[in-house]
Amino acid sequence: MAKEFQVTYDCADPGAQAAFWAQALGYRVQPPPEGFADWAAALTAWGVPPEHHNDRSAITDPDGKGPRVYFQKVPEGKTVKNRLHLDVRAAPGLTGSERMDALEVEATRLESLGAKRLYRLEPNDEDEGIIVMADPEGNEFCLD
Repeated sequence: MAKEFQVTYDCADPGAQAAFWAQALGYRVQPPPEGFADWAAALTAWGVPPEHHNDRSAITDPDGKGPRVYFQKVPEGKTVKNRLHLDVRAAPGLTGSERMDALEVEATRLESLGAKRLYRLEPNDEDEGIIVMADPEGNEFCLD
């Protein structure tokens, strides 16, 4: 039987990363527990000092199909290429120039949210073509 999983990112600013990735993936920032107007109220009630209110955040698929994505604050910055990355499926089923045009539209949208374009790989005999990008903290991902 398949196991449920979440994807976890180490980062400097969990709240900002959650906001970016929620927009990028069509997810939502995980709402606070029932009975609390927002996360600040919940964390304060639980005795978490204000300086630790942004130590973690999470996003969820509003349809409940995709994995939860969790962001945790760490003291060190990113120093090397990711060993694992997300492929954001922005053009499934499309090929050729139609595919690359759709990827360009999505790349432009994500750049407006704070992502950075790294490079574009054109379609060839082996690959359909992708655009490699980085999120606001420099984590690489592909538009596929």
